[in-house]
Amino acid sequence: MTVIFDLETHIAAPIEDVFDASLDIDAHLASMEASGEEAIGGVTSGKIGLGESVTWRARHFGLTWKMTSKITELDRPHRFVDEQQRGPFKLFYHEHTFERTPTGTTMSDHIRFVAPFGVVGRVVERLVLGAYLPKLIIERNEYLKVRLEE
Repeated sequence: MTVIFDLETHIAAPIEDVFDASLDIDAHLASMEASGEEAIGGVTSGKIGLGESVTWRARHFGLTWKMTSKITELDRPHRFVDEQQRGPFKLFYHEHTFERTPTGTTMSDHIRFVAPFGVVGRVVERLVLGAYLPKLIIERNEYLKVRLEE
């Protein structure tokens, strides 16, 4: 079963700056400092681009996880998509969209994921990941908002 969620964050900064910061590996690492996330393969620093991938290692739920994501679509400064290539999910798709507003930029996250492990995975999706993943994205977005609005 696929879990889908959407988040929206308004940032008082130009669309190009918000878009570029969203593709910045170093900004992502800083926003995920609490989970000890590291970029260990592919593009490990600076801005990632179309067709490029990054392998992340992080600690969640007391376990170390690895996930390789690839930028599969990119239309600067309006939209990009990252998709899991290898990792803990059966499917992980994250569409980022950016809309210019009179006071800055609205950044939207559209996420679809499927946990592995059949029935057990569906229970974990609903009871744990359905709340945990939005929390991580909100933390990342709040970090970007504070950084870009300084």
